[in-house]
Amino acid sequence: MTYETVITALADNTRRQILEQLRNQPATVAQIAAKQPVSRPAVSQHLRILRDSNLVSVTPQGTSRLYSVNASGLTELRRYLDTFWSDALDAYSKEINKQYGEK
Repeated sequence: MTYETVITALADNTRRQILEQLRNQPATVAQIAAKQPVSRPAVSQHLRILRDSNLVSVTPQGTSRLYSVNASGLTELRRYLDTFWSDALDAYSKEINKQYGEK
């Protein structure tokens, strides 16, 4: 999965709220929908997008499905964001070396 796909999935506030909710513990669609301001079918659509983005996984449990956070789905996004941190540290290092000279 690319970081763009993850960013697109997380661009929606409801999907971020669902992911935060699942962060605490796995839940069924009904349990998730009970805490969201959207309908159960809407929650199912959001979960499909999160699953397609590899941000949640689903496990059949009897007649229902249990959704949970798939932390590995954030790997590409984290790698992308880390490049900004690396760039910032490199710029800081260059500025320090310019101010105080390399030793």
